[in-house]
Amino acid sequence: MTDWSKLSDAHGTAEGVPALLERFEADPAGVWSELIDRLCPQLDTAFSASFAALPRLAEIAAGREPAERHWVLFAAGPIVSSARRSAEGAAARETYSSAIADLARLTGACLRLPLDREDYVGLLQTALAFEGVEVWDECLDNLAQGEYEVECPYCGVNLFIVLGDDGFFACSDDYALRDVEKTPLRPADPSELAGLARRLHDQALADGQPVVARRLSYLFGHTSCTDCGTGFPVADRVLAQAMPTR
Repeated sequence: MTDWSKLSDAHGTAEGVPALLERFEADPAGVWSELIDRLCPQLDTAFSASFAALPRLAEIAAGREPAERHWVLFAAGPIVSSARRSAEGAAARETYSSAIADLARLTGACLRLPLDREDYVGLLQTALAFEGVEVWDECLDNLAQGEYEVECPYCGVNLFIVLGDDGFFACSDDYALRDVEKTPLRPADPSELAGLARRLHDQALADGQPVVARRLSYLFGHTSCTDCGTGFPVADRVLAQAMPTR
């Protein structure tokens, strides 16, 4: 049995975590913010109590119907992603590998449901966390909002990468406030995608998410800098932007 008094969370001693998990089980949507504040603040920091909570979170998720478990998965995913930031976390991934495998399976069942775009992309990102896929397990969700910020690899200018309702383009100025110079994004040919990109694209189609699949083809495509005109792969710059924070 877990001795929570010997564990810590963001507030110090973790003695209150079991009661918090009980309240979370009863009302995941209502208690999610409080739980995250204690176990994974800013969605990027985890503690000994965070890892110890994973089996209980897997149990809570298993006890709910797939359409009702996403808040539980959204709590567990950031904890697992944050594990790589410490030796304690790396060890915890091994210790709680069975719970993480259960969470991955439960997430897969949710992805096949009819979901809105934001929930679907969030769950897809969560699935990557449980698989141990780095970087995309924390920045894929920008795909739902349809915007990334990156640096041109050649001249260093900051660029908005827009993939969504406003079109598919890159620009260096605030496109929401005024007309700006844009360069188009060129989507990858889905048949030429490989590795994770191909798997995510094919899964989105199989899950009935053609809009997400289309955005993925642009995310793994190319564009050019509006300032220096040099071309580059979009996903490479997204990864480069995210890596310094890892």
